[in-house]
Amino acid sequence: MAKPTGKTKKSSGSIKSIFIPVIAFLVFSLCFFPIVIAGRLLLYFIAFDKFWHFLLLPFILYIGIAIVVVSLLLISGAIIRLFNIRYKPGIHEYTFKNKNAFKWIIVCSLYTPCRKILEIFPMGRIKNVYYRLLGMRIGKNTLVGGVIKDPCLTEFGDNVTMGEYSCVYGHIHNMEKETIEMKKIVVGNNCIIGAGAFIMPGAVLEDDVIVAAGAVVVKSQVLKKGKIYAGVPAKEIKKKTK
Repeated sequence: MAKPTGKTKKSSGSIKSIFIPVIAFLVFSLCFFPIVIAGRLLLYFIAFDKFWHFLLLPFILYIGIAIVVVSLLLISGAIIRLFNIRYKPGIHEYTFKNKNAFKWIIVCSLYTPCRKILEIFPMGRIKNVYYRLLGMRIGKNTLVGGVIKDPCLTEFGDNVTMGEYSCVYGHIHNMEKETIEMKKIVVGNNCIIGAGAFIMPGAVLEDDVIVAAGAVVVKSQVLKKGKIYAGVPAKEIKKKTK
């Protein structure tokens, strides 16, 4: 039996690449159904044939935008959860042929627009619900204030505070080797991640750890329980005081 040629493999990857914008188009189109239904119901009650009806338009538009944003988060998150589109830790070939890389690309196409929206609009508890739909484990009384690049590879314990502009990475590209390395990040209970801090793939923050603002926790670094870390790369500066 003849082996598949490079041309056949390339065409297979090209076909899969077409799926990405199609999937994004279908999913994001579904997200507009709630606002279409709400608009139709609104026209049933308000005919916009009186002047004061038009005075309601700014409020109606605001509510409409809110419905679209919430729908975008919940519907896209529900689809990712329903079809179990989650990638696993490891070093994977960065091609459409690789199962985990392909799943990562699909998630990115759906998650990135939503992530940008979350950076603009404060969504409160809906944000945590969305992250959980994507596979992130979030404990009780936890504030996710920064950017989570790979929710399905991220775990936060109870009473965790993550400051604004901080970022948790679960993957690293190596374009020289054409690979993508994915590692799980675990943040224990009662941890604080300062504003602008970076947590790299494979990092483990044990309970009661404080990461200072602007610090960089490097790949696979383990921060010991009850200590404070700062700097680039993050180094212990002192123990946490109770």
